Amino acid sequence: MRLEYCHNLALNFQLQYKPLKILKIGDGLLSNEIGYLPQQTAIQKDFPASVFEIVLSGTLPKCKFRPFYSKVEKQLALDAIEKMGISHLKNTCYKTLSGGQQQRVLLARALCATTKIIILDEPIACLDPKATKEFYLLIKKLNKDGITVIMVSHDIMGALMYASHVLFIKKEKSIFCTSKEYMTTQKEILLK
Repeated sequence: MRLEYCHNLALNFQLQYKPLKILKIGDGLLSNEIGYLPQQTAIQKDFPASVFEIVLSGTLPKCKFRPFYSKVEKQLALDAIEKMGISHLKNTCYKTLSGGQQQRVLLARALCATTKIIILDEPIACLDPKATKEFYLLIKKLNKDGITVIMVSHDIMGALMYASHVLFIKKEKSIFCTSKEYMTTQKEILLK
């Protein structure tokens, strides 16, 4: 699927308390400005490639029909590896890494594809508490650097500690608010 310019497409939801405009496409948002980090599967965890090769694959949308990577794309991958603090793992086989290290690699790959938005699908699902905290701090830093982060998570308390806004969905009850508003007013109602 390619997402180029889709003029005036907006997704709007009317939630319990206020309307939420989730994403407006067409204001300069291109396919190579959206990074995606999917849930990991057992097959992905055993992928026999180096950290650098996996991160570099995040630049594929920029290659178009070119059968090779440019110096610019290689440098982009190296910069993303550096930003994630995994430079020492650059030539290491991906499948030998810990779960937290693998998530950093995949986040670096997503960074190669974006300058605006990263979508994360359960990025902390199989991480230990230390790796989870480190991952949340990385995401928070990316957000402070100007990248919009949209994350799907069942870790409500962890997400509340680091997210600026929360879209909480539970059966018929949905709410969109700041993390602070959620903590002070809606938590007890929604968890019943």
